[in-house]
Amino acid sequence: MKLIKTKFDHAFVMRPDVFEDSRGFFMETFNARVIGSLDIRMPFVQDNQSYSKSPGVLRGLHYQLNPKSQAKLIRVLNGAIYDVIVDLRKSSPTFGEWQGFILTEYNKYQLFVPKGFAHGFCTIVPNTEVFYKVDSYYSPEHERGIHWNDPDLNINWPVSEPILSKKDQQYPSFKNAEFNF
Repeated sequence: MKLIKTKFDHAFVMRPDVFEDSRGFFMETFNARVIGSLDIRMPFVQDNQSYSKSPGVLRGLHYQLNPKSQAKLIRVLNGAIYDVIVDLRKSSPTFGEWQGFILTEYNKYQLFVPKGFAHGFCTIVPNTEVFYKVDSYYSPEHERGIHWNDPDLNINWPVSEPILSKKDQQYPSFKNAEFNF
């Protein structure tokens, strides 16, 4: 597995070794020893999968408050997404900054998002399936979010009128969001 650094400490894009032949391919998508060698020592406790039938579906920006904050390992099974993380760690030199990544079924990249980040993605092709591991169980009382098109964050999404859930439409601005990282 190869690491591609992001501008954030402890956030990585991982490119797995893919072995292809006439039958298809094989790749290792998770290996605790490899993850541990990156000083990421956490048990993943829950797997999540989403399916979006249309391009332009935007999910996010989501996070959970401490003590139920989540680290995530994200990959695309089918389709393609523009994946965004926002640093919510108040003591970080990159607090309030974001970075976007293209994850597809073809590049097979995975994004590791540490605790203390908001996360969201926008589908860029139809029939997109996203799979991710988390290290803490979903906790509705700790769930929070930031509005997808917050002017202070100024995220360069690939759509101007995304398809959103009612919940994602109602999230507060970055200035008014609650976080404790």
